[in-house]
Amino acid sequence: MANEAYPCPCDIGHRLEYGGLGREVQVEHIKAYVTKSPVDAGKAVIVIQDIFGWQLPNTRYIADMISGNGYTTIVPDFFVGQEPWDPSGDWSIFPEWLKTRNAQKIDREISAILKYLKQQCHAQKIGIVGFCWGGTAVHHLMMKYSEFRAGVSVYGTSQRDIPQAAPHLSILSSGRGIVKDSEDIYNLKNPTLFIFAENDVVIPLKDVSLLTQKLKEHCKVEYQIKTFSGQTHGFVHRKREDCSPADKPYIDEARRNLIEWLNKYM
Repeated sequence: MANEAYPCPCDIGHRLEYGGLGREVQVEHIKAYVTKSPVDAGKAVIVIQDIFGWQLPNTRYIADMISGNGYTTIVPDFFVGQEPWDPSGDWSIFPEWLKTRNAQKIDREISAILKYLKQQCHAQKIGIVGFCWGGTAVHHLMMKYSEFRAGVSVYGTSQRDIPQAAPHLSILSSGRGIVKDSEDIYNLKNPTLFIFAENDVVIPLKDVSLLTQKLKEHCKVEYQIKTFSGQTHGFVHRKREDCSPADKPYIDEARRNLIEWLNKYM
């Protein structure tokens, strides 16, 4: 539990009991979870973890869902052996923990994964999907790597503002990845879908509005921003489909949108 002074801004939600359809492999200096597509279409998707790490069953569940739609998926350990955030941890020490896990400094890992997908999985078209910390990484990577045909950033942010509900998260500006605000951060290389939640205490709606405005002004490729009514941070992958009749349509729609975006641009 987060302590009273530092309420939990990023609840792990429903941790699924899920074994997975893939296998763990070693890719150069990092471990990864790989699921081969039942149909070899030469397409692959890198799924980037949230703060709870590459072994979170929820993330592997989403990777397997994507794989079932015709993509080889890989969930690398972008923390490179460092411990993921403990859901029962004291959020007052979260800023120090995050300093050593920068979502914008994963280029070495990306290079290794791209090489693996091309050489070992024969991938010709590659996309990326990321959640929370990983959503921020997706935004960063879609500005830098033109070889990613499509990207989906799920509740990741690159805005400057820090939610007042969680002032102790000011470290997000250099860790979880609030990218320095400039025109460059809106110059996406290829089509990118951004998914947000209306009631997200980590990413307030004013940040989503700013992103919308800036992309409209500066982005030259296709993009879409969707905000889901009544939902909270983590709803796409940390809520079970059967958790609430009111939430289920939004969870299903967001997951469907994710797959449709990949299908359209890959």
